Amino acid sequence: MRLDRPPRFSRDAARSSAHHHVLRADIGPAEAHVWVLEEDIVRLMVLPDGLVHEPRTWAIAPGLAELPPEGRDRQDLSGFSLPAHTLIARDGELCIRTRDLELTITLDGLRCRWLVRQGTDWLPAAEDRATQAWNFGWWDERVYHYLARHRDEQYFGLGERAGSADRHGQRYRMCNLDPMGYDARSTDPLYKHIPFYLSRRRSSGACIGLFYDTLAECTFDMGREMDNYHGHYRHFVAEHGDLDLYMIGGQGPADITARYTWLTGRPAFMPKWSIGYSGSTMSYTDAPDAQARMQEFLDRCAEHDIPCDSFHLSSGYTSIDGKRYVFHWNREKFPDPAAFVRSYLDQGVRLCANIKPALLHDHPRFAEAAAAGLLVQDADGQPTAVQFWDDTGAYLDFTNPATLDWWKARVTEALLEPGIASTWNDNNEYEIWSPQSRIHGFGQSRPAIELRPLQTLLMMQASQQAQQAHAPDERPWLISRSGAPGMQRHVQTWSGDNYTSWDTLRWNIRMGLGLAVSGVSNTGHDIGGFSGPAPEPELLLRWVQHGIFLPRFSIHSWNDDRTVNEPWMYPQITPMIRALIALRVRLTPYLYQLLWRSHSAYAPIIRPTFHDFPADAQCWEENDDMLLGADLLVPSVVEPGATTRRVWLPAGADWCDFWSGQRHAGGQWITLDAPLMSDRPPLLARAGSAIPLNVAQAHFARQDDARGFQVFPPAHGEAVSECFEDDGHSTAWSRGAHGFWRLGQEATADALRLTVGRVGPTPPAATPLQLRVPQADGRTLAITGARVLDEATDGGWRVLTVQPD
Repeated sequence: MRLDRPPRFSRDAARSSAHHHVLRADIGPAEAHVWVLEEDIVRLMVLPDGLVHEPRTWAIAPGLAELPPEGRDRQDLSGFSLPAHTLIARDGELCIRTRDLELTITLDGLRCRWLVRQGTDWLPAAEDRATQAWNFGWWDERVYHYLARHRDEQYFGLGERAGSADRHGQRYRMCNLDPMGYDARSTDPLYKHIPFYLSRRRSSGACIGLFYDTLAECTFDMGREMDNYHGHYRHFVAEHGDLDLYMIGGQGPADITARYTWLTGRPAFMPKWSIGYSGSTMSYTDAPDAQARMQEFLDRCAEHDIPCDSFHLSSGYTSIDGKRYVFHWNREKFPDPAAFVRSYLDQGVRLCANIKPALLHDHPRFAEAAAAGLLVQDADGQPTAVQFWDDTGAYLDFTNPATLDWWKARVTEALLEPGIASTWNDNNEYEIWSPQSRIHGFGQSRPAIELRPLQTLLMMQASQQAQQAHAPDERPWLISRSGAPGMQRHVQTWSGDNYTSWDTLRWNIRMGLGLAVSGVSNTGHDIGGFSGPAPEPELLLRWVQHGIFLPRFSIHSWNDDRTVNEPWMYPQITPMIRALIALRVRLTPYLYQLLWRSHSAYAPIIRPTFHDFPADAQCWEENDDMLLGADLLVPSVVEPGATTRRVWLPAGADWCDFWSGQRHAGGQWITLDAPLMSDRPPLLARAGSAIPLNVAQAHFARQDDARGFQVFPPAHGEAVSECFEDDGHSTAWSRGAHGFWRLGQEATADALRLTVGRVGPTPPAATPLQLRVPQADGRTLAITGARVLDEATDGGWRVLTVQPD
């Protein structure tokens, strides 16, 4: 129904409840629904024709690790606290106020304004455009939302996007594609579909999160488009579905990101070995002597004594005449898969096998899958032909329960039973463009193009369930290139097939941080660059110096000249790369603590500096810096020929050089030395932190572990640091088999006291602990909760070995 004026809405008291308000239009069928879900989450659904077009959601999973494959009823409110709130009707407006959010709706035209509470103040955070904010028959059948845009606004998130961290003035198409060799400065769209962003006003600092719960292809115009008739605006357009908007408040970006992550599901707690160095290259498994090349990797790791926890087994193991056939082992390359897998496991290296969700038309099991109706189909019931890996094939339809069962059986028999430890869910962008293609839809057939990202989510969930069923006492590790909201419940990810260049190194940093702001922080990049020319030694080394601080650390490539990015690619830098990977091993307890915090507290593992320091205006400006957790500041070198790195120290904390302990006041620029041939890249620690370390020597095929803390004392006051401990791989932690080291610091002008504690359901064993304290600190040092066994010095550090009580 087309309208010649905006409808006026009124509250339908008969259909409303204490937490759900229903608004009906005076002309036409339009409705709006407002749910007060939490003190900091208010949901608004606008239905121009009064109908819900997508009754299920696969994103909303408050605090949950999993949803049913068929999704969650969009009206299901379980898991939400549904708090009491204030409802005020006044002068043609309806005002809904919680502790943290205020939504005021002008009933003429349904114009909405959102305020957020920061401290004792209520600050404007977002508002609809004054003209035609919603699609009440103005245009077509798509979903529209127009908001006013202020010149001082900044926008962050939208998953992994190319270019600047601040999305203001840009336009993005959210449509999963495989843009191999993309330009990290400009290519759009990319691999992931995450329609969430953080909006901030520079003038007031007010922040609010906006999440549009849709799996439809959509566009975000963040101010690139202008129209004199409507003033400055930004807008969202989705091709299908409903306008279902979650507005998220909080005291700053950290609250909002954590709350959005909680809303879309608990990040998976993966085994400790998932954050170790993972070898990879397409070249090995594509070679005719693939098994020999794979053995060569182990031999070279042993030769250079390079610790390695896993290896990404590229899809060449499934090849027939150069094409890929998922679940098919090429027996000419790998005559005995189980023996091959065992040769890796014997060296402590787990294999993560590449799997793809499409069957080429000549796949050995294509006819079987087609006959069983497991493939995406045209209207005539025949499999929809798509371009895939140098030929045509058809995608598996994971909205069919029979496909889920078939997939899990294939993962189990082809990979898990021979000993493969992990699945690498790849090429899962589901590039289906025909409107004629249909999916099963769990019994409700529908066009495939309406739910393309859902197939990706269901693929990773099915792979995860197969791994859990096969080894129920082990925590699964999965990787996926593509994804959608909720992917953090299942997988670790990376930024896809990047191009080898200095530009990519710089802009991938911002891409990863944008994804972390959007709830997915267990991520990384193909270190060294995947596609294009081989990296020169300087670029490869700088990339490794950054990559060791990412949750996913894998050197992966498909170079044009068929060279391979490996730690020993250039002999002149191999010792540095070996030392950097050893540093990664040394930092593993800190990374594992961050993995635990991500799972237990929804705290991003990597994050932009504004996440922890929102009051520092400089942190909101474009930069190449990255926080690893709350306590390490990583200022990577991203320019050729540079031997120093200028970095802004966020105000609100003092910062210490990780290598010397030298203290710097926050709120200033400093320049750090950054020589290329160094295993000590620029790195700063927050004063008051104690970074848990593995102080044992790092070796290939031997995983020694001895705990220590590198202490960066505060100038004054108290601080506490923790380190999560369990067996590192099993589900026993969930039954109480875990605990924490706790290190307290009390500092005065003259004295520093360190308190060692072991807490939790199963406290760590009272094994000796190493404490590293800067010699330059100079204050009287006392230790409680442990006795000193030994003291030595090491390059400006007092190294105390203590025996905990």
